[in-house]
Amino acid sequence: MSGSAADGVPASPLSYLDRPNSYIGRSVARPNARRLLAGQGQYVGDIVLARMLHVAFYRSPHAHARIGRIDVAAAAASREVVWVVTGADILGICKPWVGVLGHLKGMKSAPQPALALDRVFAQGEPIVAVVARSQAAAEDAVQKIAVDFEALPPLTEPEAALAEGAPVLHPELGDNLAFERRIEVGAVDAAFAAAAAVVEDTFDFARQTGVTLEPRGIVADYRAADGRLTLYQSSQAPHMMRALMARQFGLPESDIRVVAPDIGGSFGIKIHCYPDEMATVALAILLKRPVKFVADRLESFVSDIHARGHRVRGRMAVDAEGRILAFVADALTGVGPYSAYPRTSAVEANQVINLIGGPYVFPAYRARARVAFQNKVVMSQYRAVGHPIACTVTEALIDRAAAALGLDPAEMRRRNLIKDDAYPVTSAVGLKFEGLSHHRALAKMLEMMDYEALRAEQAALRARGIHRGIGLASFIEITNPSPAFYGAGGAPIAAQDGCAIRLDPEGGLTLQASVGEQGQGTETVLAQIAASVFDVPLARVRVVTGDTDTTPQGGDNWASRAAGIAGEATLQATKALKANVLEIAGALLQMPPARLDIRDGKVVEAASGAARFDLAEIARMVYFRTDALPEGVKPELMATRHYVPRGYPFAFTNGVQASYLEVDTATGAVTLLKHWVVEDCGTVINPLLVAEQLRGGIVQGIGGALYEECVYDEQGQMQNANMADYLVPMAAEMPDIEIGHVAGTPTAESELGAKGTGEAGVAAAPAAVLNAVNDALRPFAARVTAQPMTPECILRALGKLPSRRGAAGPAFG
Repeated sequence: MSGSAADGVPASPLSYLDRPNSYIGRSVARPNARRLLAGQGQYVGDIVLARMLHVAFYRSPHAHARIGRIDVAAAAASREVVWVVTGADILGICKPWVGVLGHLKGMKSAPQPALALDRVFAQGEPIVAVVARSQAAAEDAVQKIAVDFEALPPLTEPEAALAEGAPVLHPELGDNLAFERRIEVGAVDAAFAAAAAVVEDTFDFARQTGVTLEPRGIVADYRAADGRLTLYQSSQAPHMMRALMARQFGLPESDIRVVAPDIGGSFGIKIHCYPDEMATVALAILLKRPVKFVADRLESFVSDIHARGHRVRGRMAVDAEGRILAFVADALTGVGPYSAYPRTSAVEANQVINLIGGPYVFPAYRARARVAFQNKVVMSQYRAVGHPIACTVTEALIDRAAAALGLDPAEMRRRNLIKDDAYPVTSAVGLKFEGLSHHRALAKMLEMMDYEALRAEQAALRARGIHRGIGLASFIEITNPSPAFYGAGGAPIAAQDGCAIRLDPEGGLTLQASVGEQGQGTETVLAQIAASVFDVPLARVRVVTGDTDTTPQGGDNWASRAAGIAGEATLQATKALKANVLEIAGALLQMPPARLDIRDGKVVEAASGAARFDLAEIARMVYFRTDALPEGVKPELMATRHYVPRGYPFAFTNGVQASYLEVDTATGAVTLLKHWVVEDCGTVINPLLVAEQLRGGIVQGIGGALYEECVYDEQGQMQNANMADYLVPMAAEMPDIEIGHVAGTPTAESELGAKGTGEAGVAAAPAAVLNAVNDALRPFAARVTAQPMTPECILRALGKLPSRRGAAGPAFG
């Protein structure tokens, strides 16, 4: 089947669908709609007023295939089924989209449809949508769909996709190279020629996915009477989604509302546009009824974006004193058949080569990043985009160089970390650092973990045949991103955030912010800022987020930006509101506002602390007795402020992590004994939230280091797409995690001085664990360069299993 109705269902007489956007406000004639909806609602003209519908998707079982005949007769026969839809049925109102950014020069991608048309390019790609009265009915009907496929050879590995003569997935693109970027700084060849030591390795990072507690879900409700589209969505980016839906469906943004209440985790999984969600919106518009889609856990594995999935060859040159002379990096990744929309699938590879060597001084750098199309699930941004890969490559090479020169790993870092008094600094790759504290962080770490005693313990145990390892990893983290990140590339993703705050009649504060809550404590942090400025109990601050109709325009949640950007907007808005309140109180008291203050929820005389008004009295006077206000007083008890960083593209945080573990050389099992992190994230607003963000991130990073992998076979079939076989870190396996801080280097970009911390734990945990494993294996001249570091991988490194890429041991010389 191609471009025609599926067998068993008459073509929907939506002739206007080939005229994009002409469907708005019109009725939809659906096959057998009156019969199927009998008893489920009533007609007002041609508009159905009925309860919610549910959609489920028939997904491709093949990684690459041509679609033949689609038989949906059995599925459509059920009285519970409202409509069975193929790609051709919605193509007129939901055109394919292209995930590219203008500032990623040379990037390309094929248009991606909501439902596959002639070919499928990955296992799990949606082909047919079944709309029914219940989720169960929709899922049952999906099982009755029969599709004829002509299987095509899949391209599963990026090397094969880029090989000369490889079949091109999208012929109109010319080849399978989605994006390539090169960096050349300084005299790289001369640096390697003059080096006292050169170390190199090839590092493999497995694909991972987010496995959020709450899967993706959306309810789309289009009301033709007023032309309003409302989405209730588990999304961390409601303002972005509103803009994308306006573009996609030809609606004014003002006619779209996106509600994203507290969501059960995201980690970047829920900042992308997914085909099944686009199809759900299209169906709601066509049917003029609310349509609900919630991904189940099994389909999440083959429909949620994947990430990591890199192979990086890294080299480093050092002089006889251990000073770094140059880095060389060649990064290759396969990102699936399309680039994700709108943030693309090239940012992670771009970040990897930007961040390699980040904490260190080095004069020369050569790097290449290549992004290839392949027949696997689409890859894109996931928590700490690129950081764990870049950090692992860097820190593993640092440890290898230390070993080559006979230096302690901590001393190797001391000699090369950017000095704490050197800022501002521009790195070899062009990253601008306002102020960091690498040396203070390292000193704090060595003290906190009692490094010398731990080394002594390690040596004593090694003499008894117990093999423990200590791993260090210094890191930087990108936070508070500016418009240079996405806005400059043409994506409707804001770098600024806004806060509107008002004093309510009862004397409480209502704060409306453009960032949302996904479990990281954003609402608590914003409430703390407002309560601190106003000196009111935290319980008197109500925070409203996640609704584009009621919150200011802003950038939403991504890249560790909530505290630093939305927090500053909140600070400035609250200060402005406080000034308004004091001006009104001063007019009432015939006193200069400068002589007044707000303490413990009351307006007081600043000098004596004598209470003059309760905040509720001021509010009631403004709202209900404006006639009693003195002439010229503006009765304004609401203030709105926006903030965007301007001086630096990012506010970098920094720190160091350490891992202490034991390797059983008979089984390859790794036991995590202790993990430490020291971080400098600028102004710390809520120490407990910072600590738990770090701990959560470390656990997630350990997952990638030891357990998590999307395992594919040669046919592009994911072999462990379930919670029984896809291993995530569990509490019983995690070590105690000790948190330390150094005196902060707050960003001078804002008055608050806050930076982010949401991704720091993930950024360096894999590197610290890998270095600790290799430290434990050092007596055997073995090392591991692949993640996850499974027992099998470690046994291969020890020469106890046949060797393959990612494990280097005695067999390699």
